[in-house]
Amino acid sequence: MNANDNKRLSRLTAILTQLQTKRLLTAPELANKFSVSIRTIYRDIRALEQSGVPILTEEGKGYTLMEGYRLPPLMFTEKQANALILAEQLVLKNKDASFVKDYIEAVEKIKAVLGHKAKDKVNLLAARTRFSQNFYSEKNSSNLSDLQFALTNFALVQIDYLNEGKKASTRLIEPFALVSTTENWLLIAWCRSRNEFRYFRLDRIKKLEILSEKFNPHQLTLQEFFDLHP
Repeated sequence: MNANDNKRLSRLTAILTQLQTKRLLTAPELANKFSVSIRTIYRDIRALEQSGVPILTEEGKGYTLMEGYRLPPLMFTEKQANALILAEQLVLKNKDASFVKDYIEAVEKIKAVLGHKAKDKVNLLAARTRFSQNFYSEKNSSNLSDLQFALTNFALVQIDYLNEGKKASTRLIEPFALVSTTENWLLIAWCRSRNEFRYFRLDRIKKLEILSEKFNPHQLTLQEFFDLHP
């Protein structure tokens, strides 16, 4: 096997990992990631199909793997997968580029074993989480995991909240995003009591209950939220 064959085999393996990691991928995305032409990606996809990999083409959207095709036998609960995404966001703050690269590749392989629904949820959580370094902060909240679950499942949450003036209130909220500052974790959520987006410090949430009622997902990205609420 010559160098070109080795390179192609490595790329085919990486493409398969990417397909198992994400719900949908387009040929231009893959071509850009691997620095090859779109025509080369078409040939690679055809080669994977001919080898028995069940790749489906969604017209106008991209490539996806048939549900159920994944690497055996690793399985995660939803909260375990969310914890991995949180760890990934922390690692991205590391200043050692090689360490970051190796960790991201490892997490991509872990994501690859998730089913489509779980994959969609962890990718949503990754897009809705922002970090600043707070390694020395006191552990003063135990609600992060529950809020991750509510965020990705679009579940209404009832909280007992203590504001800056120590005034207590009960709120019905629709979790939108989680943001880490240098001192605290903040939840961005639509507050039904105030009829607007509000920030909530996690250490001021005294009681939290995930309700069975679902809310309609908010159709904007985290960056769009920041642009609208500077």
